[in-house]
Amino acid sequence: MNKFILSILILFISFKLYGQDLLGIPQIVSYNNEQYNGGIQNWDVIQDKAGILYFGNNEGLLTFNGKYWNLFRLPNYTAVRSIAIDSKNRIYVGGQDEFGYFFPNEQGILKYTSLLSLLPMEMRKLADLWDISIYHDEVFFRSTNAVLHYKDGKIKSYKPNSNWLYLGAANNKIFAQQKGTGLMVFEKDSWKPFCVDATLNQSSITAIMPYNGDTLLVSTLKKGLYFIVKQKLTPFKTNLDAVFINDRIFIATKINKNLYAIGTTSGGVYMMDKLGNLVQKYNYREGLQNNNVRGILLDHDKNMWLALDDGIAYVAINSAIKNIFPDRNKQTTSYAFSKFKESLYIGTSNGLYVTKLSPNKKDLSYSTINFEEVKNTKGQVWGLNEVNNQLLMAHEDGTLVIDGNIASSLYALPGTWIFQPMDNIYPSKDVIAGTYSGLQKLNYVNGTFENAGKLTGIDETLRFIVTDNNHPNTIWSSHPYHGIYKIELKPDHKSILKTNLYTEKDGLPFSLYNYVFHIKNRLVVSTVKGVYEFDEQRNRFVKSALFGNALNEISIQYLKEDNEGNVWFVTNKKVGVIDFRKPTKSNLFSIFYLPELDGKVVGGFESIYALDDKNIFIGANKGAYHINYDKYILNITKPNVVLGNIKLLAKKDSVVFGGYFLAKNSYAKKQDASQIPEYTYDLNSIHFEYSSTLFEHYKNIKFSYQLVGFDYEWSAWNVKSEKDYTNLPAGKYTFNVKSRTDIGNESDIKSFTFTVLPAWYNSIWMRILYLVMAGVLIWLIIKWQKSKYEKGKARMSYLHQLELERNEKEIVRLQNEKLEADVNYKNKELSSMTIHLLQRGKVLAKIKEVISAVIKDQDISERSPSFRHLIRLIKDVEKKDQELDHLSVHFNHINSEFFNKLKDEYPDLSQNDLKFCAYLSMNLSSKEMAQLMNVTIKAIEVGRYRLRKKLQLKSETNLYQFLIEKSKQKAV
Repeated sequence: MNKFILSILILFISFKLYGQDLLGIPQIVSYNNEQYNGGIQNWDVIQDKAGILYFGNNEGLLTFNGKYWNLFRLPNYTAVRSIAIDSKNRIYVGGQDEFGYFFPNEQGILKYTSLLSLLPMEMRKLADLWDISIYHDEVFFRSTNAVLHYKDGKIKSYKPNSNWLYLGAANNKIFAQQKGTGLMVFEKDSWKPFCVDATLNQSSITAIMPYNGDTLLVSTLKKGLYFIVKQKLTPFKTNLDAVFINDRIFIATKINKNLYAIGTTSGGVYMMDKLGNLVQKYNYREGLQNNNVRGILLDHDKNMWLALDDGIAYVAINSAIKNIFPDRNKQTTSYAFSKFKESLYIGTSNGLYVTKLSPNKKDLSYSTINFEEVKNTKGQVWGLNEVNNQLLMAHEDGTLVIDGNIASSLYALPGTWIFQPMDNIYPSKDVIAGTYSGLQKLNYVNGTFENAGKLTGIDETLRFIVTDNNHPNTIWSSHPYHGIYKIELKPDHKSILKTNLYTEKDGLPFSLYNYVFHIKNRLVVSTVKGVYEFDEQRNRFVKSALFGNALNEISIQYLKEDNEGNVWFVTNKKVGVIDFRKPTKSNLFSIFYLPELDGKVVGGFESIYALDDKNIFIGANKGAYHINYDKYILNITKPNVVLGNIKLLAKKDSVVFGGYFLAKNSYAKKQDASQIPEYTYDLNSIHFEYSSTLFEHYKNIKFSYQLVGFDYEWSAWNVKSEKDYTNLPAGKYTFNVKSRTDIGNESDIKSFTFTVLPAWYNSIWMRILYLVMAGVLIWLIIKWQKSKYEKGKARMSYLHQLELERNEKEIVRLQNEKLEADVNYKNKELSSMTIHLLQRGKVLAKIKEVISAVIKDQDISERSPSFRHLIRLIKDVEKKDQELDHLSVHFNHINSEFFNKLKDEYPDLSQNDLKFCAYLSMNLSSKEMAQLMNVTIKAIEVGRYRLRKKLQLKSETNLYQFLIEKSKQKAV
C-alpha cells in the first residue's frame, strides 16, 4: 500500500514538474552521430584551454572545435568512458582494458600514449575505466576492480574489498566509494574512510560537489541528494526528490555558486538552486534529442554541453536570448506583446495567448508559465496597447478589449493595426485606431471604451500612426507604398479637416517604404536611407541630426524607444540597438547588433516590446524571443579563432597540422618560430580549416583570412570556415585568420607559417649546378666560338687557297688555251706554209717542166747567165724536202705531248705513222700528203688503213675526228 501511494505521489509530482515550463527556452543545438561521424552513445565531456571539446564516445575520443569533428580511436577500438585534462593539456582517457592519454606530436596531431604497459601482465584486465580525476597532475583512474594512481611515470594500483563504485574530486580532495565500506578519501598515498553511513551501501554515488565551506553535496543513483557535513550523511529534501528517485541521477555538477545541474537517466537535465528549487529543466519537450544524460560540462562561456545516450546537445543556459513558444505544438508567428496585470499576453498569427508570470522574477524568462489561448481571438493579432488601464487588441477582425482570458469586441470592421491616444493625460478620452480602411475613433466613457465611428476623409490602410506633440489635433501616418500622411483633425476628433501627402518631392529619399515613429519626443521617419525628420518651416523632410551619420544610407523598417532611452531598430531583418548609456568618442551612443536574430524577425511586420532592460520581447517567424539586454551587454565577449586540420592536397590528402601548437614539448597558444614546416614543391597545394569555440554564435561567426606572401589584403568577411590554396610558388608564407561576431568585435589573429620549398630543379643545389653548367656552357660557347673562328679562319684560308689555286688553274687554263691557240695557230701556219710550199713546188715543177721544154725546143745553153740564174732558183726550190722536214720537226715540237700520248697508248706506231698522224691532224688531203711525202695517193690510202689498224679504230670512226679528240685531251 505504501509503495502504491509512493508511486502515485511520484507520478503526480512528475506530472506537475513536467507541466511546469519556463517562459524562456535557451538555444538548444543537437548533434547526432551522422554529424559527428562517431558512435551513438557519449559518456563524458570536457574542454581544454583553447576551448576545444572532447567527448568520450563509443568509438573513441571525439573532438569538436566549433565546426569540425574528429574521432581518435584507442588501440583496441573500445569506447571511451571517461576523460580528464591535466595542466599540461594532456587528455587522459579510460576505455575497456585500456587507459592512457592523448597529446599532440610535432605536427600538432593528437597521438595516443598507452599506460597499460606500466601495469603487470596479470593486472591488465581492467574492464571499463568509468572515472578519471586529477589532483596536482596526479591522475586517478577507476574501474570496478581497481583504482589506479599515475604519478611520475609510475602506476600504483589499489584493490577494493569488493568493488569500487565511484571516483571524484571535490574541495581539493580525491574521493572514492567502495561497495560495503562507504566513501573513502585519498590521503598520504592511502585510502581512508570518510563517510561510512549505511545509506551509501544502498546506492552508488554519482557526484560529489562543493556546497558551503566543508559541506559537500552528494548525488546518488537511486536515493536522491545528500549533504556530507563533518563526515556525516544527511538527506537534502527538495521538491524534486520524487523525480530524482524515479528518473535516477547519473551525473551532477555545480554550475555556479547558486545553481546545480542534475543529469538523469530518463528525465533530462534539471537546473536546481541551492535551496532545491527547480530553476529550469531541459528534456525532449524542450528540444533535447534524448533524456538519458551521461555527461555534463559548463564550458568557458558558462553554457552547457551534454553527453547523451544518443547524441550530443548544446544548451546556451548563459545566453541572454531565449525562445518563447506560446504554443509549442504550432510555433506560430508572433506580432504583439504586453505585460498586463502580472500576465504576459502574446499576439500571434493564430490568436492571443496569455500566461501568469512568476512574482519577483526580474528576468521574466525564468517565470514558470502555462500559456492558454484567450477566447474569441482566433486569427491575426496585430497589436496590443494598454490604454487607461485596459488592454486593447488590434485584430484582423477589428478591435477587442481583453479581460483575463476573454476578449470582447468593440467593433467588427475589417482589421485594426494600431491604437494612438490623442492626449497624454490619464485617462485618455480619445483614442484613434489605424485600420485597414482609414482611421477609427474610440471614446472612453464611464470606464469603458466605445466605438465612435470612422473618421471620414481617408480610406488608406494605416498601420503606423503617431500624434504631433506640437499640434494636438494632428496625427502623422505612413503608407509603405504611397508616402507620409499629415492628417489634421477637427478639435472634436470626429472628422478629418485636412490631409497632406509627402513623397519623394518633399525631401524623402523615396516615396516607398517610409514609416513614422515617435522617438525622443519627436516625429521621425525611417526610410531606405536612414532616419528623417519634418522641418516645419521648410515644410519638407530632412535628415535627422539625432543619430548623426550613424544610420545614414541604412534601410530601416522599425524603430522603438525603450524606457531607458535606448532605441531599438530593425534593418533588413537584422535587430540592433542604439544605446545612449554607452557614448563613444564620435557619438553620444553605441550601436550593438544582435546577430543571433538575423533573419528571424517577421519581415514587414516587425515588433519589439521593450518592458525594461531585462525584458525585451521581439516577434519572430517561429514563436518569439526574450532578451535580457543588461545580460547581453555583459556577455559580449571577444571571439576567438582556432586552427583546425591543415592538409596538403595531393593524390591523397595528408594532414600536416592537427590544430595544436607546441613549444618545448608543451602546449602553446601560437606557433614556435623554430618549428616552421617545409613542404616540397610537389605538395604546394594546401587546405586550411578554422573555426571559433564561441559556440553560442556558431551561426553568426564570420571569418577573414590572408595568406601573407600571396594575398595582398584580407578577404571579405564570410561564414566559410575553410580555404584552399593551390599551386603556390616557392617561398615562405603565413596564413592569418580572424573571426568576429559583429562589426568592431574581432578576435586576435591566429597564424600558421610554412615554407614551400623550390622544385628540385629550382633548389639551391640545382641553382649552383645551373651556375656551374652555365659557366661550362659559356666556356664551351667561347671555346666553340673560338673553334668556329679558327675553323672559319682556316676555311677562309682554305677558300683563299682554293681561290688562288683556282686562279692559278685559271691562269694555267688560260695559258694552256693560249698555248693551244698558239699551237693551233702555228699548226694552221704550218698547214698554210705546207700548202704554200706544195703549191710553190707545183708551180716550180711546172716551171721546171716548161724550162726543160723550152731548153729542148729553143736549144738554149745552160751556161748563159740568165739560165744559170734560173737554174739556181729552181735548185732553191728543190730544197723543199729539207724545209718540209724542218716543218715536220717544228710540228712535232709543238705537238710533242700529243705524239708522246699517242706513242704511249699505241707503242706500235712508227715515226712515219706519227708523221702521217701529224699530216692528218692538219686536215691535209691524201693528194697533199702524197706530194709532201713524195708517194702515190695509193700509198697514202694504204698508210691510212694501216694507221687505223694500229689505232684499233672501228670502220665507223672518223680518223680525223679521233686525232682531233686526242689532240684536245692533250690540251686538257
